[in-house]
Amino acid sequence: MIAKAPPGSTKIVFVNRYFFPDQSATGQLLTDLALALAAAGFTVHVICSRQRYDDPSARLSPQESVGGVTVHRIWTSRFGRHRLLGRVLDYATFYCWSAFAMLRLLRRGDTVIAETDPPLISIVALAAARLKRAQLINWLQDVFPEVASVLGANPLPLPLDALLRRFRDLSLRAARLNVVLGERMRERLMQMGIPPNKIRIIENWAGANIDPPKPVAQSALRAEFGLQGKFVVGYSGNLGRAHEFQTLLDAAHLLKDEGAIVFLMIGGGVGMTQLARVVDERRLSNFRFLPYQPRESLGDALGAADVHWVSLQPALEGLIVPSKFYGILAAERPVIFIGDLDGELARAIRTCGCGAAVEIADPRELVRLLFEWKAKPEHLRRMGQRGYESYLDRFCAPRAFAQWTAILTQPNHVVDALSPAPSRQ
Repeated sequence: MIAKAPPGSTKIVFVNRYFFPDQSATGQLLTDLALALAAAGFTVHVICSRQRYDDPSARLSPQESVGGVTVHRIWTSRFGRHRLLGRVLDYATFYCWSAFAMLRLLRRGDTVIAETDPPLISIVALAAARLKRAQLINWLQDVFPEVASVLGANPLPLPLDALLRRFRDLSLRAARLNVVLGERMRERLMQMGIPPNKIRIIENWAGANIDPPKPVAQSALRAEFGLQGKFVVGYSGNLGRAHEFQTLLDAAHLLKDEGAIVFLMIGGGVGMTQLARVVDERRLSNFRFLPYQPRESLGDALGAADVHWVSLQPALEGLIVPSKFYGILAAERPVIFIGDLDGELARAIRTCGCGAAVEIADPRELVRLLFEWKAKPEHLRRMGQRGYESYLDRFCAPRAFAQWTAILTQPNHVVDALSPAPSRQ
């Protein structure tokens, strides 16, 4: 249980492009947290768009109440994320109208919490907070424009990029607090000159509907697709430009004649589309592709696999933490991380004893690991149990909600004392 809001507590205004009923990662996390804070007695408002992540043409209600949260859906352009110019215009209109919404809603002493969709929204939120004498907390799900630069997708001219980074850094230094997802992200912000007492680690969480874990034999999806008796390597969620899949693809090619090992891919994204195309070109029969599953079915979908894999380009460590990791732990399944062996998830896996990390471009090590785990079901079960114990201790939603409540109810000097979280290596 999280603490109740103190009597007369100030208003909390979240800003993010997506919120319920949207199913994007930032939207789901924001929905979970906002509803929990409203249930605890906080006055919670959300400023978001009228679109959905997967459907820019959706027309959600301009204003409504969801579980005690007052939702303000502002007008934006609707070009979607498939064309760069259209995406820029969608961002620009959100910046503009969210600024007006913040100026209308905020009062002296209120708290505005800026998530990171669209990128650099903290700049707009800081301006509004200062004009209204409110407090700013940044909730960093990623660090832009660095992510775009690493992926070679930064459209900004160098002078404009440098200027926006300076304003972004100012918005981080001037905030009451910056909530980050892990130690590597905390290290990155400190390298950018953000004071340690302005940074607090609160890890993301898995959806509550995953718990309790579902045994493999009870997964309806596994039975539906005839995967009984197979060793299923699962992936669930977005497979985007940040996620490396060539190592897994090469391992699957080495295993093409091993009919007992199957790769179950659930979700979407540009990487998923590319992977499916290459699998088809190579005529690999050991893959199954499924679309995103409804959130209420996520526990069953995750339970269909014996083990799950997650990946991240090493250059993105400290800029992104794949949130699908937490759902895997909640499903009581071991994790294979493909990426930097000193990355955020690699460190967590070593600490928890819930899986293993494999370097990029080492498919033979991945194959060796899969054969070893397939032959040791009891070892697999113990790793899953350790992951689930870590989920309950460190990554569950109630723990994160309690940490957020502590930030929102304690005076600044108390929050500052809590902020420099110790390393968990």
